[in-house]
Formats: sequence, structure tokens, C-alpha cells
Amino acid sequence: MTDILASLYPWTKSLHVVSVMAWMAGLFYLPRLFVYHTEQCEVGSDRDTLFQTMERKLLRFIMNPAMIATWIFGLMLVFTPGVVDWGAVWPYTKAASVLAMTWFHHWLGLRRKDFIKGENALTGKQHRWMNEVPTLLMIVIVFSVIVKF
Repeated sequence: MTDILASLYPWTKSLHVVSVMAWMAGLFYLPRLFVYHTEQCEVGSDRDTLFQTMERKLLRFIMNPAMIATWIFGLMLVFTPGVVDWGAVWPYTKAASVLAMTWFHHWLGLRRKDFIKGENALTGKQHRWMNEVPTLLMIVIVFSVIVKF
């Protein structure tokens, strides 16, 4: 099995990077949609329905598949011999950040359900701050993998 993973390494790594890029795009865009949804929509209006549709499609058809693909290809990389130095700190900082990113993804899904119920309690400003979470996690992940601190 490890021979197969080693031979697939360039493909696995490429697919992992593509999946991460798609996932990050969604993690950046969904909170931004929430900002506009909060600031420009009345509950039950046509615009509210439009934003709910955009948010649902972004989450279900882009973000969820991209997150799943990111995890699959990431785990394939973890099990590829020679890729991860378990004696270093970086695999653990990356893992913690990926778990936090996954938690944030699911938290966004819960916020979307708040909009569906007409119970959004966050302001546009609070959603803007939430937009910074994936950026900070991405920085930790990239520096963990490339600098290997």
C-alpha cells in the first residue's frame, strides 16, 4: 500500500492543493455573503431567499466536497512514507489548525441555519471578523508545512 501512495505522491499532493484552494475560497466567501445578507436583507424578502440559495449552494456544492477532498488527499499524504516527520512540531500545528478550520466550516453551516430560521444574531461587523479566522489558520498551516517550524 505504501508503494502505491509513494507512486501517487505528485498526484495526491496536486489534488490536495487544488482541494484546499477550493475550500479556502468558500471559507473566505461564505462569511462575506453573511455580511451582505445581514446588512442588506429583510427576513422573508426575495433578497433573503436569494442569499439563502447562494449560501446553500456554496456550502453544499463547493465547500463540503472541497473539505472532504482536502481531508482525503491530506490523509493520503500523511500515510505516504517520508512525507511527515513526526518528530517535528509542524505536523501537530498543521493538524490543530486543520481541525480548527473544519470546526469553523461547521460553525458557518450552523450560522447558515440561523438565517434559514430568521434568527441571525450576529452583526455585519461580527461576520467581517469571522472572515479573518480562515486567514489566520491558513497562515499557520502554510508556515507549518513550508517553514516546518
